[in-house]
Amino acid sequence: MLTKPQECCTFPFPSSFRRRSVPAAGSRSEEPSPEAALAPGAAPHLPAGENEVPSEDALILQLHLAKGHEKFTEMLKSQQQIIVDLQQKLAEQQHVLVSQQREILEQQRKMYEQMDLIKVQYGMLFDAVKQMSFQSLQEDIQNYFESHLQGLQNQVRNHLQKSFSVHKVEVDAKVINVGESLLDCGLCESDEFCNFQKTPSQCEKCTLCPAGFFQMAECSANSDRICQDRDECTESPSICGERIKCLNTPGGFRCLGIAEKDAALGMCGEEYFFNKEMQECQACLKCEDDMVAVPCSTVSDTVCSATSENKLSESWAANIILPSVKSGISQVYSGLNLKIKGKLPCEILSVEDNSLVFRQHGLLWTDLNFAVKHNCRNFLQLSLKLNGSEEGYELSGVRIEQPEGKHFQSTSLSSAAEVEPSQTLSVYLRSPNQFCNQSKDLNIYDLNTPLSLFWLSHDTGAVALSAQMSTAMHYQTNYRPTFKIISVSDPYMLSLSHDGRAIKFTETGVVKFVFHQALYSMGHMCVREGFSLISYINRNGTNRELMNVFKSGVNYRDTSISASGATKVGAGDLISFEILSPAQCNVRYFGDSSGISMFSLIWIPSAVSSAISATVSVTGLPTGAVRNKLLDFTQVSSNEKQIQLVSSGQLAQKYFIFTEKGVASLAFTLKLIHSCSVLKMTLNQLTMDHMQPTAIAQQIGGQMPEGSTWTSVSLRASFEVHNGTLISVSLDCVRGRINQITHEHGTSISILWISS
Repeated sequence: MLTKPQECCTFPFPSSFRRRSVPAAGSRSEEPSPEAALAPGAAPHLPAGENEVPSEDALILQLHLAKGHEKFTEMLKSQQQIIVDLQQKLAEQQHVLVSQQREILEQQRKMYEQMDLIKVQYGMLFDAVKQMSFQSLQEDIQNYFESHLQGLQNQVRNHLQKSFSVHKVEVDAKVINVGESLLDCGLCESDEFCNFQKTPSQCEKCTLCPAGFFQMAECSANSDRICQDRDECTESPSICGERIKCLNTPGGFRCLGIAEKDAALGMCGEEYFFNKEMQECQACLKCEDDMVAVPCSTVSDTVCSATSENKLSESWAANIILPSVKSGISQVYSGLNLKIKGKLPCEILSVEDNSLVFRQHGLLWTDLNFAVKHNCRNFLQLSLKLNGSEEGYELSGVRIEQPEGKHFQSTSLSSAAEVEPSQTLSVYLRSPNQFCNQSKDLNIYDLNTPLSLFWLSHDTGAVALSAQMSTAMHYQTNYRPTFKIISVSDPYMLSLSHDGRAIKFTETGVVKFVFHQALYSMGHMCVREGFSLISYINRNGTNRELMNVFKSGVNYRDTSISASGATKVGAGDLISFEILSPAQCNVRYFGDSSGISMFSLIWIPSAVSSAISATVSVTGLPTGAVRNKLLDFTQVSSNEKQIQLVSSGQLAQKYFIFTEKGVASLAFTLKLIHSCSVLKMTLNQLTMDHMQPTAIAQQIGGQMPEGSTWTSVSLRASFEVHNGTLISVSLDCVRGRINQITHEHGTSISILWISS
């Protein structure tokens, strides 16, 4: 409670400055008369409220505010001191963390050095153990055979006598009575036998004894032909000379210590040639019905002509359409088998229930060009599915990202596989979004023969390999995938490198390959700069860039990057891959068995194949409003006899010409900047029978992704060629213009030729 201040504590103020009393409510204050105001000595009149001294309450309030301000200032200073202390502690902790990271890196380096040392020691130990084990095993085997040789000979003689006298033959725990019909296989052809090792049993072609082997047992109704290697060193002891040791090898022999130039002069003798890759003499191939295309020489094997019944290769093409919506609503979530509609009949396959059914053994390469406009709130996954059983498995697959706008997106899908009769191949489309609807969310562009393939007979000597990425890697700027082989038809010809990051070739040949990698990226720099997929050929320890493929990036999206091509390889060469991404782009690379991250290839001997590679020419690059303009090319690989880039005349630099009959497979990738609504890329064929070019394959590219600097379009196709067949690639920009085409990194074309 406030008390009135005492008289002694008051300050003397002039009367005019003193507080005037407030009149009571309803009373009137007396105003001074004008005369009194003007009287001498009278104080001037001031209106109420002017130049008054603040009241005691106001003074006390000001004192409280001043003290509160001081306390607030002190608290603020203390908080600032606390923040400074925290910053110092954070800096100290960061310094400690950096020191710990350096120690960890140093420990990792020492650990790697120790691992390398352990590997060397383990290799030395393994070699020593292997040598000791081999010597011990060799002695044990020698002692065993010396002590039991006579007994073994008697047992073999008795067994052979019994095998001709008994009336039952046992094969893999199956007993078949002689004289009864082979119900499991039915009626096999004269050159076939019933293979009971397969489930179910089936008729198979009798094996032909290869060159350098002789027949021991004829092919029968229930057993294959038995062949034995010919021992040239025993049959002709002086085949290499008197003082040179002869070493027998499968299908041939080797003269130890003979130089290559001496062996190539004809030392191998008649019906043999010197194989430079294997450094030995090999028996010349025997052609059926004497169908010899190129006879055997001192340094090259016989090349046989292909008969109509025994083709080396064959190509086929078809259209792809969506299945009809019978119920009015069809969900893509569960998956759709796209309908395959073939153009021409084929001996190696048939179309049944929207799938390809194979009729012959062999190796298969498949290419699919696909363009779609979709509104699904997630990616679409396009796959090639091989069904050898009820489940089947996906050979390869690509993911088509969720678009930012309503425009067409294109992709190319390829795969290699070894196929058998009755196996089926289908094109599969699905989405992880269960509300993705076929009737309202999908619009597939009608391309010209988007599906094409070529088939190779085992007589070509080709080898197929499939591998998947071994692990899923997270957030790496530069990514080098590690492979895990799923299947390979000949492990001797194709194998993994020691670190699993490359495929190694044992002999010289031509290879057709494809690499698919699924990824998920985050960051705007991903969209702006995109990704680059580089393939390398390592020869004698030196890496050479084979091709560079560009892919527009995505932000918080799933997508795939893919590269396909053909090239010549030598013995000991390695092929590997690397994906480059922007520094401020977070990427997750997937590796699993669903086919979305796969590597496939087919290796073909050089005797029946060749390949060239080229890029678009620097001069004459089409820009502006481009309408059906042919691209000019510059060859970057060495010349080949079977396929060449036309170098003179009106067709120069625009057409590739084939000089022999066979099957061709093309892979083309174009990196560019454009504003076209739709960019059409067409593969044209010109033959002697048709003077006008005919479109045999097509791919499109939609509008450029928003925020992306570059984009790319790829086209892949396989087709039949004859002597004099010409091919070219044309561009057509619909409603827009082409601003720039790169002729180096990101643009390439490769063409494979295989004899028919």
